[in-house]
Amino acid sequence: MTELAQALVGGILIGGLYVAISIGFSLSFGVLDVVDLAVGMWVVIGAFAAVVASDKLGVDAFLLLPAVFVVFGIVGWLIAPLIYRVRTSKYALPALMGLAFTFGLATLIRGGLLTVFGYTPRTVHTEFFSGNVELLGITAPAIRVAGFAFAVIATGLFLAFVFYTRTGLAIRATAQSKENAGLMGVDVKRISSLVYAIYTGLTAMAGALLGAIYAMTPEVGLRYTLFAFFVVVLAGLGSVFGVMAAGLFLGVLQSLVTTYVGADYTLLVVFGVLFVALLLFPQGISRRGLA
Repeated sequence: MTELAQALVGGILIGGLYVAISIGFSLSFGVLDVVDLAVGMWVVIGAFAAVVASDKLGVDAFLLLPAVFVVFGIVGWLIAPLIYRVRTSKYALPALMGLAFTFGLATLIRGGLLTVFGYTPRTVHTEFFSGNVELLGITAPAIRVAGFAFAVIATGLFLAFVFYTRTGLAIRATAQSKENAGLMGVDVKRISSLVYAIYTGLTAMAGALLGAIYAMTPEVGLRYTLFAFFVVVLAGLGSVFGVMAAGLFLGVLQSLVTTYVGADYTLLVVFGVLFVALLLFPQGISRRGLA
């Protein structure tokens, strides 16, 4: 029973970070109409950036999180117009071109990281959250608790921005109908850049924390892309609360599989569950669909 409780608590804690990654991924899709195949690489490059910065500057990685957000937010802001241009071009299949662009971006990041760091696993080191903490009689690594707390705070601030500000209103209007938003005076291109910037910054920050929990190599980017895809599809695109539920479910599922079956079977079980879930709920658990 203790082992089961340990697995459940550990899964919920890591699931919070999956929510932080997937909620930006979902909104980015809604605004740019592109499934960003580079989402996993934003996770990985955020982790590697924290490794390099902490090693070179001698600053604890946890203190570098705001800088990670700003740096990768700027990078996302610069890349977003390229995605927007491809997505709104006169190509016969602009959605396919958007997928090709983000796949190429992911390949470029992966290749660059492999060239610089090779295949050697790297871990983000932080002294602030070393050791363990007790949660209702369950022992949990302090870094996982800190990661979950970060995910709750970051997700809460993100949702407050989206739902309670004028810019957030423009973002939601753009996600619902770009044409109508444009007619109402919304600068759709600027909003697209802003959303992608927030998404890349948030994802890179989550990656820095995941890098303190799991060893990272450039090869694991695909794994996190698949995880984000799992969460958003299971939730139903456009459903905020569906993403929260699906992200926590993914964390628990991964933890249970690792504990009782083996980490090597995680992806097999995850996508087996996704297949069955979509047979039962074709529009996702929120019944919002993929459009």
